Amino acid sequence: MTKLTHVDDRGRARMVDVSDKEPPARTASARGLLTCKRETLAEVRSGRAPKGSVIQTAELAGLMAAKRTFELIPLCHPLPLTNIEVRVELDDELPGFRVAAEARTKGVTGVEMEALTAVSITCLTLFDMLKAIDRTMTIGGIEVVFKSGGKSGDWQRT
Repeated sequence: MTKLTHVDDRGRARMVDVSDKEPPARTASARGLLTCKRETLAEVRSGRAPKGSVIQTAELAGLMAAKRTFELIPLCHPLPLTNIEVRVELDDELPGFRVAAEARTKGVTGVEMEALTAVSITCLTLFDMLKAIDRTMTIGGIEVVFKSGGKSGDWQRT
């Protein structure tokens, strides 16, 4: 017979003590795109964008946003992120920017929302910093690429 975890030896309800349980390492990666005019990309590449250091500012904004995901999305748990990386790459073929983020934690819930938030806010920051020279920009393709850890195990977009 299986012993019930929420019932003690005398049949009384109890909370399961998980204080000694090691939370699993969790990782999630996400990506997205911001498309723009070729001239906009050239301005960023040359360092002449009106608001200055576009890529570094957008990456920092994404990092900061990931840490505040629980304040932005009503039912998200606050998570102690052990690492967050945000990368913006210029892509002449789009033309535009490819944005990627990876979030890590050791915790009882996943970090997909943190990675998605980082990508979203990075794209929005790029838009904000470049809107004076290009109103035609579009943001899209925001998606989870990979996750690991937890009961559901590893998953990768194919």
